[in-house]
Amino acid sequence: MERELRLMKGNEAVAEAAIRAGADGYFGYPITPQSEILEYLMEANPYTTTGMVVLQAESEIAAINMVYGGAGCGKKVMTSSSSPGISLKQEGITYMAGAELPCVVVNVVRGGPGLGTIQPSQSDYFQAVKGGGHGDYHLIVLAPASVQEMADFVGLGFDLAFKYRNPVMILSDGAIGQMMEKVWLSPQKERSKTVPGWATTGKPAGRERNIITSLELDPDRQEVFNRKLVVKYNEIRANEVRCEEFSCEDAEYLMVAYGTSARVCQKAVELARAQGIKAGLLRPITLFPFPSAPINKLAEKVRLILTVEMSAGQMIEDVLLSVSGKVPVYHYGRMGGVVPTPDEVVDCLKTKIIGG
Repeated sequence: MERELRLMKGNEAVAEAAIRAGADGYFGYPITPQSEILEYLMEANPYTTTGMVVLQAESEIAAINMVYGGAGCGKKVMTSSSSPGISLKQEGITYMAGAELPCVVVNVVRGGPGLGTIQPSQSDYFQAVKGGGHGDYHLIVLAPASVQEMADFVGLGFDLAFKYRNPVMILSDGAIGQMMEKVWLSPQKERSKTVPGWATTGKPAGRERNIITSLELDPDRQEVFNRKLVVKYNEIRANEVRCEEFSCEDAEYLMVAYGTSARVCQKAVELARAQGIKAGLLRPITLFPFPSAPINKLAEKVRLILTVEMSAGQMIEDVLLSVSGKVPVYHYGRMGGVVPTPDEVVDCLKTKIIGG
């Protein structure tokens, strides 16, 4: 089968991509601005065609624990929510990281803190990449900047989740979730009939029973397990960094932005260059692992770096760590659901150039 071209919302693209990726199950709960994911799946009723189970749970907490159960059986399962809903899922996500279970979690971010606003934001960065639950753990975090990537990152997310036995988060925002663009959809995959050797599917003869838990009362054994996780996270850092560069070959001034902010900065780079300012953009695609090495390399030749975020400034901390003091790093951000404009970004860049 060939890929199919459709015009879809970002949220709809996630849902359709999950079906086509051969997902075994989706468990979620409605919340703006991601409710279309659940609505699309319920209307599509993929159980009749692919055997995929779709269930609206009674709460976000119930949904993530259903994901925990499905993942423990070795199934390809996912959930989605938005900001405060993800906060409610954090305990379950932490348990899954501690149990080394694969899953995909989609966060279509809205402004906060608290219930905040239903408008788009990027203020969940810390929660996603620093570990929003307790303990020493990481999610693999993918940051789409288009409807196409909303679809593509579902399949990629499942691949990475099972490769490393680790939860994967797709960190989007309300703008990308609600916008409509053309998207190429992959052909339908069959649901896998292969059961991972670690899954809890009963105890066949010839092997010990599988136990999935995140609980260990012996501190020495818990430390051994934590060190094992550190080795895994370092392997992910070594092998899975993804980023994209725009006009960086001769750039004297670098912007760093992801998601919707990166779309804004692409236009800002064009506007700046039209005014004789040699600007470039590095777009992190993986927020964990963060593209520290590419940013560090660019820091050797640019005069300053401007991070652009729809937040008070969170990713800037990882950029500062990446450049190791080689160049000044500044931040420009809008909050409360306000999306910055390319002109605003260029004006801020000019201010920093003059001030620097």
